This record gives sequence, C-alpha cells and structure tokens, in this order.
Amino acid sequence: MTTITTQTFDYQDGETNCVGYLAYDEAVTSARPAVLVNHAWSGRDDFAEGVAVQMAALGYVGIALDNYGGGVRPETVDEKMALMGPLKEDRQALLRRLKAGYDAAAAMDRVDGNAMAVVGFCFGGLCTLDMARAGLDLKAAISYHGLLDAPEHQGGGIKADILACHGWDDPMVPAEQVVAFGEEMVAAGCDWTLMAFGNTKHAFMVPEANDADLGLKYNKTAADQSWAATFDLLRKHFEMHGTDTA
Repeated sequence: MTTITTQTFDYQDGETNCVGYLAYDEAVTSARPAVLVNHAWSGRDDFAEGVAVQMAALGYVGIALDNYGGGVRPETVDEKMALMGPLKEDRQALLRRLKAGYDAAAAMDRVDGNAMAVVGFCFGGLCTLDMARAGLDLKAAISYHGLLDAPEHQGGGIKADILACHGWDDPMVPAEQVVAFGEEMVAAGCDWTLMAFGNTKHAFMVPEANDADLGLKYNKTAADQSWAATFDLLRKHFEMHGTDTA
C-alpha cells in the first residue's frame, strides 16, 4: 500500500530562503530516485505540488522547488512577471537558485543523489533546460511548453537525456527558437527528443489553462502523450534502481 507523505522544507540561496515541497512514500525507507519539479510563472503552486505527489505515487521522491523564494504565489499577470522577469533576464542568478534546490534535494537522506531527474512547466521548462545545460548530474530533464532560448553562458556539457514537449502554436516560443534549440542540442551531442504537437498552444499540460489573450489552452491529447513519454523516460533510467544491474 502506498502512503504518500508531504511536507515543506527550507533551503537557502544566499540570503534568500526558499520553501520546497517534498512528497514520498513513507513505507519506503531506502534512498530513492528523485524527480524535481520546476514551477511555472505562478510559483510553487498546487499544480507543481500535485506533480510532486504524482511522482511519489510512482515510487520516486517528488520535490517541487521554490524558484521565487519565500514560497510566494503571485496571482496577477503583473505579479507573475515581476517575479519571473528578473530571473529570466539574469540566467546566472537563476542558475544559482536552481543549484540551491538541486543541492538541497541531493542531500536528503531519502534521495539517491546519483539518480535524479527534473521536469518543468513554462518558465519551469526553461529552468529545467538550464539545469541540464549547466551539466548538473541529472538522468533526465523534461520540459513542457517551456521557453527554449539558451543563456549566453551555459557551463558544463549536458549529461541528461532531454525531452522537450512543445505546442507548435505556442505564441511564447516562435518557430525560429525551436530550430535554434534543435541546433543547440545537436551541437551539445546529447540524447534529446523534441515532441511537437500541432494545434496546441502554451500551457497545454495544465487542465485549468484557458486564456485566449495569452495563448494558454489545455490540450488533453498533447498532455497525455507528454506524460506517457515522461513515464517511459523515467522508467528507462530508474526501473532497475537498487538492483545489481542498476
């Protein structure tokens, strides 16, 4: 029987206190693979926490990071942009924040620090790809309707398997950015997959997404296929965890 326990935890990025969200099966006492969750522009919200719980139900440790700090949850578009904008513009500061969350997760007793993956949505997709670009020790990095533009300074080589799930009609990611992303991945020499869904806009993974002005629209078909690809990739890396052949 799976018994999921959830709790918040604090970690630091310099003077900024961040409040992450941890989900795990309390019946499992050995260190397990972890799946980090990078939130969208709404902060570490119910959706991000729900994904962490979903990962825990699959047998992983689910950890929703707090990339804004303080556990804040902006509500209006202006509030969201005010928090996301500075991090989007200063990718080095963003990477420090992301590394703080990664390090905090890797240090947990319940987590096997050598068996970690990360997923992210929208702004969180950019965060996820930046973690991989920086050469963090990740088995998989999965972006859903993420911003695909690369930072000027990327750091180490990509170690993770990359999966980018993209809506072709996403107004926030023009076609030339998708092409540039593909060229970037080829140059990096990593294992990567781009899933592009026709007739699909931004935020297609989020059931509540429905804002024509911003180009946000849930698409169940694209979401279901993205989740299926995600679970396959996680199984590829973690199914044999803890066995002699792992």
